Amino acid sequence: MKKPSSAVRGLYVLCDDDPRWSLDPARQARAALAGGASMLQLRAKRATDAQALAWAESIRALAQAHGALFFVNDRFDLALAAGADGVHLGQDDLAPACVPASARERLLVGRSTHTLEQVRAARGEPVDYIAFGPIFGTTSKESAYDALGLDALAEVVRIAAPRPVVAIGGIDASRAGDVVRAGAAAVCVISAVAGARDPEGAARALVGIVAGRGA
Repeated sequence: MKKPSSAVRGLYVLCDDDPRWSLDPARQARAALAGGASMLQLRAKRATDAQALAWAESIRALAQAHGALFFVNDRFDLALAAGADGVHLGQDDLAPACVPASARERLLVGRSTHTLEQVRAARGEPVDYIAFGPIFGTTSKESAYDALGLDALAEVVRIAAPRPVVAIGGIDASRAGDVVRAGAAAVCVISAVAGARDPEGAARALVGIVAGRGA
């Protein structure tokens, strides 16, 4: 059964197959969940479909054991095959309306946006949450868009309502609290966990901040 969009909240860790990281996506997921992450996404841009599916199935089992949501980036077919909770679609991916209705009945659908115009367009699409960024400058993933800032994030939260907004881009422990105060339902990170010396500890610290227990 499809989870409610209200479940989109907390720390959202993007598990990435970039060779810069010392851990593969499944081990990143294990560390993030041990630290209390409530959402995970597999971003496998370099892997074969077979490898991506193997990671997805492993992460889905871990997420279920921890009561966390699990999304697959770009591919609703892999999300369905792995039993994921959702799929996350970028601006260059298949449009949410093109995802078969039978798949949308099973999967939460997230949509990446980078401008206010894209946010307004996403508001009219069959999506369950809207991701917005980069909020700050980032080197974790390539972006054609400049850092957008907290004021833009607050405006997006207003425009997107009642859909939850996931903030992404350059967010670390020093910035996560400001992002939550701007209204984001979830804080998405990549390098703040994958690139940390202690990924589990980094996730735990971020979870505390997002929950209002940290700096």
